[in-house]
Amino acid sequence: MKTRQLGKSDLQITPVGFGAWAIGGSGWQFAWGAQNDDDSIAAIHRALELGVNWIDTAAVYGLGHSEEVVARALKGWSGPKPYIFTKCGLPVDASGEERKVLRADSIRKEAEASLRRLGISVIDLYQIHWPPEPDSPELEEGWSTLAALQREGKVRWIGVSNFNVKQMKRAQAIAPITSLQPPYSLLNREVEEDILPYCAYRDIGVIVYSPMASGLLTGAMTPERAAKLPKDDWRSRHADFQEPRLSRNLQLVDKLREIGNRHGRSPGEVAIAWTLRNPAVTGAIVGARTARQANGVMRAAELQLSDKEVSEIEETAAEIAA
Repeated sequence: MKTRQLGKSDLQITPVGFGAWAIGGSGWQFAWGAQNDDDSIAAIHRALELGVNWIDTAAVYGLGHSEEVVARALKGWSGPKPYIFTKCGLPVDASGEERKVLRADSIRKEAEASLRRLGISVIDLYQIHWPPEPDSPELEEGWSTLAALQREGKVRWIGVSNFNVKQMKRAQAIAPITSLQPPYSLLNREVEEDILPYCAYRDIGVIVYSPMASGLLTGAMTPERAAKLPKDDWRSRHADFQEPRLSRNLQLVDKLREIGNRHGRSPGEVAIAWTLRNPAVTGAIVGARTARQANGVMRAAELQLSDKEVSEIEETAAEIAA
């Protein structure tokens, strides 16, 4: 795959990266249900074989388990080592609930734990997972701590996730932001209004998550499958996977499938390729839970949609949203 520079860093990343959210397994608030670790490792290896050169994970995914699985996958991988991106700021309290904490001592503790679980000496991109409550001074404390970790050589570059423009400006006053990680898909386009333009103007790299709307746009989701999502899969509680939204969302999948068939591609690849057309987007985080799933989505950047096809997709999306 061709690579793109992430913001002002020296990271040259492929347009698609491996997302390790779902491979965290069950047992935490935003789990995707049970997951076989051997399948996860096979999925990571297949993504790397297809040319993907970065993996995005987080300390909270499976309460550290995702990072451990990534480490196991890397230990058994003989090819070029990928960049490793992870996140902090959502430690779990004694009751098992995630909390937004950006205190310096907490972040340093998380960073050391992530380095240990991942089996690496330096994190390529360390990101604040979620901003604190509005106007909390922990934003400045947390971002200052990430900048300190960068100066100390424990992380190479620092970024944010789920920040709005105001929050990014507060962070930028302390230290440069390498990248932003926002949600972005045909079903979630809010960042187009001001967040993506701001990032483009300030040369902040953007790696979007959930480009396939957490599985809705893959072509594999059906009303029957949605109804059978296990209770420990967070999607079972989300309105997009329930009526009346579900049927409308799946109408968009029909259009993605139609266009994908013209290219011999899956609906999910079309959905990913659509996000990558935005000039502000550097890369897309794409999850896979098996090697077969990785085969079906990790080469989405090769798909070039025509202006006519993009218009068809967006017209259908607008009709559904109306």
